[in-house]
Amino acid sequence: MTINEIQDEIIDEFSGLDDWMDKYQLLIDLGNEQEPLDEKYKIESNLIDGCQSRVWLQADYVDGKINFTAESDALIVKGIVALLIRVLSGHTPQEILDADLYFIEKIGLKEHLSPTRSNGLLAMVKQMRVYALAFSSAKS
Repeated sequence: MTINEIQDEIIDEFSGLDDWMDKYQLLIDLGNEQEPLDEKYKIESNLIDGCQSRVWLQADYVDGKINFTAESDALIVKGIVALLIRVLSGHTPQEILDADLYFIEKIGLKEHLSPTRSNGLLAMVKQMRVYALAFSSAKS
C-alpha cells in the first residue's frame, strides 16, 4: 500500500466517529494494540525531543525500507505514534521525505490536541524524516 492509501484508510476509520471522545478512545486502542518496544531501544538517544511525554523511536533500515518501532508512556501519544508508524513504516526514505501527511489535519488531530501534544506530534514527524534523510544519505 502507498502512504496515501494508508492515510485514506485512517481517514475512513476516523470519519465514522463523530464524537472526539470516541476518536481519543480509538487512538488509545491503537496505542494498546502496538507491539511494545524492546527494552534495549528505550535509550536516551531514541527519546524524541519536544514531546512532553516520553517517546522512544527506533528506526531500522532493511532492504531499502525503513521500519519504525516506538513506545510512549502516554496512552494518546502512543496511539498517535502508532498512526505515524502505520503510515510511514515499510517505505523508502524518499517516499517518507516526499510524503504529505494530510491525514493529521483531515481526522482533526491538529485542532483537538493540546499545544504541547501538537508540538510532540510535529517532533515525531520531524524525527522520522530525520531518520529518512540519514538513511537516504547513507545509501548514496
